[in-house]
Amino acid sequence: MIRCLSQTGLLCATFVVCGMMSASAQEWTRFRGPNGTGESEAKSIPAAWTDKDFNFKVSVPGIGHSSPVLWGDRIFLLSADPQTATRYALCYDVNGKKLWEKSFPSQMFRIHAQSSFASSTPTVDESHVYFAWAAPDAITLIAMTHDGETVWTRDLGTWSSQHGFGTSPILYKDLVILSNSQEVKDGPEPACSMVAVDKKTGEDRWKTARHSVNTSYSVPAIFQPRGSDPELVCTNTGDGLFALDPLTGKPLWSNAFFDKRTVSSPLVKGDMIFGSTGSGGGGNYLVAAQSDGREPKLAYKISAAAPYVPTTVARGDLLFLMSDGGVATCIDLHSGKVHWTERIGGKYSSSLVRAGDKIYCPSMDGEVVVFAADKVFKELGRSSLGEETRSTPAIADGRMYLRTYSHLISIGGTVTASTGAK
Repeated sequence: MIRCLSQTGLLCATFVVCGMMSASAQEWTRFRGPNGTGESEAKSIPAAWTDKDFNFKVSVPGIGHSSPVLWGDRIFLLSADPQTATRYALCYDVNGKKLWEKSFPSQMFRIHAQSSFASSTPTVDESHVYFAWAAPDAITLIAMTHDGETVWTRDLGTWSSQHGFGTSPILYKDLVILSNSQEVKDGPEPACSMVAVDKKTGEDRWKTARHSVNTSYSVPAIFQPRGSDPELVCTNTGDGLFALDPLTGKPLWSNAFFDKRTVSSPLVKGDMIFGSTGSGGGGNYLVAAQSDGREPKLAYKISAAAPYVPTTVARGDLLFLMSDGGVATCIDLHSGKVHWTERIGGKYSSSLVRAGDKIYCPSMDGEVVVFAADKVFKELGRSSLGEETRSTPAIADGRMYLRTYSHLISIGGTVTASTGAK
């Protein structure tokens, strides 16, 4: 089902900050920023802080684990009422002022205790912001203008999962792409697939069946193999690490690397692709696949202190992992050689992000641990956000934006006086 509204005069809208657009402000437009790498070269974010150092801290209606994304001077995220499952699509400016809030009634259903009804991160381009959420009777994908006007809404069919919905849409050229990976129950398998729609109209462009076995929360990325066309890579239990043609959805290859659920997202670095699998009961491991221009092959596998939920991050030839139980590891990206392993403490669902030479790790309790992005371990700071978090930070224009259960916080960079209430 698709519903569209007029958008006359809005498709060409752009947003100007201080008279000109900062190119760096467009760097965090999807989950984990550019191609899902979680990387920024910002050097203006401190390693430790107190509440007095916040640019702003504003309340968000409801709760959620949706991470912020940015375009120009606007921040977008999703939240939800935990008592009614009503979704809130939200927009703030970079000083913390709420610009608009749109609510969408939904239905209550069972989710994991560490999940929420708003765990999907939006994606944004120069004209629209795209949100996704699900309830048992419908997966909803919606496009809105930067001013909060609904442009189109898609119902992608029913949703089945014991843990809730949490994957996030991405943009590729003129497409919005979403992984629809569901639980397999007794009887016919649900219609698990990767789906692409036209970003201007919401109309179907392609849909490719997948064999998920377990719900996957993996968010796709683009892999550029040597001497070939770009590939859309993602993970799930049944297909393992797999690739599709991003323009047509044609299956290209798959490797059955995983025997458990996939929650983290693939990380692409040069000719290497990383993914992990695991369960609440353990047995987690990370795989590194390497391509020589053809189908990637297993390069190595890491089991000790491997992540289940958090996605890894890199700097140069170094790869940094954080286990759900608070053990940080640095390995050689190409060989898997372990440079160091340190017990940081705490429990983790947020993915790692890097700002310059610092790695930021928000724990579930809301403590942000920062260590050097180096082959020698050095802890640089610990700071409290004052509330639990399951979200991954966003970095844009030299500032970091962190979302706790019910607050949005900005730290670092240079921002004019906040217009948002603390």
